Amino acid sequence: MNKPESIATRGRPREFCVDYALAQALSVFWAKGYEGASLTDLTEAMGITRPSLYAAFGNKESLFRKALDLYEREKLDYIGKAMAQPTARKVAEAMALGSIENATGGGEPHGCLRVISSVACGPAAQSIHHEVVERSNKGKQALIERFERAKQEGDLPAHVDTEGLTRVLIAILQGISVQANQGASREELEKLVETAMMLWPSE
Repeated sequence: MNKPESIATRGRPREFCVDYALAQALSVFWAKGYEGASLTDLTEAMGITRPSLYAAFGNKESLFRKALDLYEREKLDYIGKAMAQPTARKVAEAMALGSIENATGGGEPHGCLRVISSVACGPAAQSIHHEVVERSNKGKQALIERFERAKQEGDLPAHVDTEGLTRVLIAILQGISVQANQGASREELEKLVETAMMLWPSE
């Protein structure tokens, strides 16, 4: 994370580190999901009062979006590296192994924040659900385009449905998150990926 810096408002400066508070909020959302994280949970973890939360971050929904931005910058950076791999198979493998690292990292909640938030949002949090799904759809489209390029390069067989293959990979990534959240070990998840790669339609 970047070096924390306190941010001042007009007049009296804030008496807390905004970067630190946001990182604490991310941990709460990651562990409990959007709806499971109460304002009391958040303010206690962030070490601030509700008025300070509202002044610095807006409402709970706005805070979650900022926490999701932070999560994507710091926890999903493996995705860009995976997309740069030279073959579709290596892209998929790097994505899956990065997902395992993210979902089972020591000292952090297990599972993927986006997966947890997309499946655990009720009617009162539909805007959050749509936000998470929209972000995920952008990633899905980028994978489809990467696999289309792999077909053009002869890396994937011509008969492969790239959208279907992308959905298979996403299902594997989501499965990693869910199983990690249920207590699956890193070794168990790595075996899952090893088996999945045996079924991949290219070398």
